Amino acid sequence: MNGLPLKRLVRRLLLLTVVMFAFGFALVPIYDVMCRAFGINGKTGGQYEGSQVSDPTRTVRVQFMSTNASDMVWDFYSTADQIEVNPGAVNQMVFVAHNPTDKPMSAQAIPSITPAEAAAYFHKTECFCFTQQVLQPGERIEMPVRFIVDRDLPGSVRHLTLAYTLFDITARHPPVAQVATEGVQRAR
Repeated sequence: MNGLPLKRLVRRLLLLTVVMFAFGFALVPIYDVMCRAFGINGKTGGQYEGSQVSDPTRTVRVQFMSTNASDMVWDFYSTADQIEVNPGAVNQMVFVAHNPTDKPMSAQAIPSITPAEAAAYFHKTECFCFTQQVLQPGERIEMPVRFIVDRDLPGSVRHLTLAYTLFDITARHPPVAQVATEGVQRAR
């Protein structure tokens, strides 16, 4: 048997391996761009460093939703279902979490914004979703989210929804000693 077809096959397989490896690295930035464009998997306009003047002539209704992942047992909710905001103004909503179990637990909240076109115009300046939350047995915590709806939000968008899903990450990130967190109020 001639070694030429075997060499050609080996070269093609090596080339295919290199191309697949490079594609694997390209997936991360492509995924980030798609998530930001469509406001999925918690990718929003991000932390906002700028300042804007509020537009008192326009209001946008921001609805808040909170859900637990299937294995999460905490009570988790916002203190109001929705608020009316003026684009450009700084706003705040408080979410409450309670660990009803008899063991310390770690959690991570993942946000999403709908409609997807509004995600780039929603800027969180403070959010409990930026860090993992650790609650001791029976502990209750109030967690603020501060945000600005950008003045450049398209006029056709009059209502948006900020939704959080709370995940139990205790197995991957065991709770550590309780540390006071700025802006977070803890109670038993």
